Amino acid sequence: MKSLMVLVAVIAGLLGVPAVASAAPALSLPAPDGPFPIGLRTLHLTDQRRADPWVPEKRRELMVNVWYPAVPIGRAPRYMTEAESAAAVAGRKLDLPPDALSKVRVHSRENAPSLPGRRPLVVLSPGAGNNRITLTSVAEHLAAQGFVVAGIDHAYEAWATEFPDGLRQCVACGLPGEPWPAAIANRAVDTTFVVDTLLKDRRWSIDATKIGMAGHSAGGSATAAAMTADRRIKAGVNVDGPFYGGVSLDRPFLLLTSPTGEKYFRASWDETWPRLTGPKKQDLVENSGHSSVTDAAILIDQLGLRPQLPPTEIENQYGSIDSRKALEFFRTELTGFFKQWSAR
Repeated sequence: MKSLMVLVAVIAGLLGVPAVASAAPALSLPAPDGPFPIGLRTLHLTDQRRADPWVPEKRRELMVNVWYPAVPIGRAPRYMTEAESAAAVAGRKLDLPPDALSKVRVHSRENAPSLPGRRPLVVLSPGAGNNRITLTSVAEHLAAQGFVVAGIDHAYEAWATEFPDGLRQCVACGLPGEPWPAAIANRAVDTTFVVDTLLKDRRWSIDATKIGMAGHSAGGSATAAAMTADRRIKAGVNVDGPFYGGVSLDRPFLLLTSPTGEKYFRASWDETWPRLTGPKKQDLVENSGHSSVTDAAILIDQLGLRPQLPPTEIENQYGSIDSRKALEFFRTELTGFFKQWSAR
C-alpha cells in the first residue's frame, strides 16, 4: 500500500523542520494519570533462530523498552540516547544542542525494582520510520494504571535507533516498491518473540492470559497481523494503520482513525471490517492528524514549530486538535479498552 510510504515522510514528527531557536527549551511529556510509580528497563534482544529480513547476514535484533509499576527509586532515564538525539537534531536541521532531545523529561525511573503483583501486558508497535520512544506518553500512562508495557523497536524500520554496536538507520524506508507488507508480517514474528522472552523474565510477573497489543500506523497493521499469528494476544488496537493480508479476527479490536487515515486507508478498513467478528469499535478522532497519538505532537507544540511547518504537513500529521487533548483521548481509550478486554 504505497500510501503508507507517503506517511513515512515525517519521522518522529520532526523531519525537515527549519531551524527556529538556538537555546534548548525545557521539553517534557505530560505526566501520566494512575496510582503506580513507573520503572523503565531497556532490553537488547537477539532472536538466534531468525536472520534479519533487511540485513540477512545478521540475526534479528530488537531494542525493547519495558515500562512497569515500580518502586519509585533511581534516576530518570533519558528519553532517547545522546547519539539518537544528535542524529535527530542534525537530520532535521533543528537549531538545538545535539543532546536536547535526550533531555525530554519523562516520568519513570531507570531500572527501578518492580512492585509485587501479577500484571497484564500490553505490547506497543510504532509507525513506519518511528522508533519505540515515540509512544512513551501512552506507555507511561498504561504502566501507571498497572500494566507492564513493552515498546518494540523493529530493527532497520526506524531512523537513528541506537543498538549496542551503534546507530542503525531505516533500511526498509529507502527500498523501492512496497516493503511494508513483508515488514508487517515480520513484526508479528518480532511480537511473539518479545512476548515469549518477557514471560520467561522473572523481573516481571506477567499474566500470560492477559495480553493486549496496540500500534500506530504500521504498528497498528502489525497489531492485527500479530493477533492473527498469536492467539495469546486477547485484544488489539490499530491507531490509523491499514490492514494487510486478509486479516480475520474473532477477538476484541478497536480502530481509532484520523482524517488523514480516512483519506489513505478507508478502503482497507471497509474491506476488513466484516471479517472482524469479535467485539469491535471504530472511532474517528475529529480534527486529529496521523501522528496525534505520538509524542511528536506534544514536542512540536513545545518547540513552537507549527508555524514553521508546511500547512499540509500540519493537517496530515497533527491536525488542528490540541495535542494534549488528543493525547488524553488516546490514553483514556487505550486504558479503558485493555482493562475491559485483555486485563479482566
